[in-house]
Amino acid sequence: ANFDLKTAGDHRKLQLSELRDQAYENPLIYKERTKKLHDAKIKNRIFNVSDQVLIFNSRLKIFSGKLKSRWSGPFTISEIYPYKTAKLVHPDGCNFKVNCHRLKHYHGGDPPTLEIPDSHTFPKDN
Repeated sequence: ANFDLKTAGDHRKLQLSELRDQAYENPLIYKERTKKLHDAKIKNRIFNVSDQVLIFNSRLKIFSGKLKSRWSGPFTISEIYPYKTAKLVHPDGCNFKVNCHRLKHYHGGDPPTLEIPDSHTFPKDN
């Protein structure tokens, strides 16, 4: 048993300062790990002029049903601007600028139409 209060107090102060240092380091380690995981999940998309792309319409969620796609297009890229901005041309002739984070490559082919069968077409369970 240590009855010397001065050395016991100094030892406790040392322990508290070590705990304070660990409490500062642990969130930094956690932040580094989560940033690394987040950056690994982000796809680095490179767009060029005359690429066919689809655009994500985030404002459509207010009106659409569950099964409606929020991707519209295809559009053609006519110009690439700095800071990941592109000018899109629709076959109808309308042009507009959009951030490239809202784009993904269109690989051709018609998107399959989604058919939802009626409840009458399912066979009844016996």
